[in-house]
Amino acid sequence: MCLAIPGQILDAEVIGENRVGRVRFGGITRQAFLDFVPEAQPGDYVIVHVGFAISKVDEEGARQTYEYLAQAGLLDEEEFAP
Repeated sequence: MCLAIPGQILDAEVIGENRVGRVRFGGITRQAFLDFVPEAQPGDYVIVHVGFAISKVDEEGARQTYEYLAQAGLLDEEEFAP
């Protein structure tokens, strides 16, 4: 089983032929490919799986996902709150 995590896009740029952005997951920032969500812009929340943003999600959906993960003991709720 794999887990996809919501994160907020901080910025985006084109590198070569790929659209890449910095995505914040609470206190952690990682690069993710944004090619599968061309409509996503900085400030939007996206679901990221193995380095690829695969869909957009609203802020409420991201917050609920973080709450569920925290309730399951998989992350620190305060650190990952959107």
